[in-house]
Amino acid sequence: MVIGVFDSGIGGLSVVNAIKAELPELGVIFRNDSNNLPYGSKTPEQLLKLSTPILKQMVDEGCKVIVIACNTISTNIIEDLRRIIQVPLIAMEPMIKPAAELTESKIIAVCATPATLASKRYEWLKNNYAKNIKVIEPDCSNWSLMIENNEIDHDEIRNLTNSVCEEGADVIVLGCTHYHWIEDEIVSVAGVRAKVIQPEKPVIEQLKRVLAQLS
Repeated sequence: MVIGVFDSGIGGLSVVNAIKAELPELGVIFRNDSNNLPYGSKTPEQLLKLSTPILKQMVDEGCKVIVIACNTISTNIIEDLRRIIQVPLIAMEPMIKPAAELTESKIIAVCATPATLASKRYEWLKNNYAKNIKVIEPDCSNWSLMIENNEIDHDEIRNLTNSVCEEGADVIVLGCTHYHWIEDEIVSVAGVRAKVIQPEKPVIEQLKRVLAQLS
């Protein structure tokens, strides 16, 4: 079976690699829209206009399921896309619920794009799973382009990680697949102070469930 993975840029390749490692029998088509980066500063209307033709093309190429490896799209327009695209779409979104369950300090940090943080879905996640938890939302607005262009500002990553840890966050949520490429660095800086989480494993488990239903 062939499945698709779509992201705004190279971030989704980390998801592709994780899927191939776990499900090597699958064919995987990866598509992105790097010409229109960053997605994190765009409106839902712009996101829908940009992503719909690409996803339709992926269906035409034979994708039976598509993983939306973009938190910005997943939190802003996933229901709109599900009404348009005629195959199952698996969303990736910030892991607020697992973070809320893991934290002992009752303080978490969410690293995500401005569009994700401003979305109704993100607000819903916080209201439902993090009511009694302080959620720090550091400014990561330039990180996607920084990673896409391979111009990593290690001092900025170190300073931001140290800052949220010093504020008491003991869980750091990576809410953008681009940030998966600097996960090891964030983990190294956080050390024992904070656990770093991202949704590749639960997304693969959801993919397995969807594939079982299709087979």
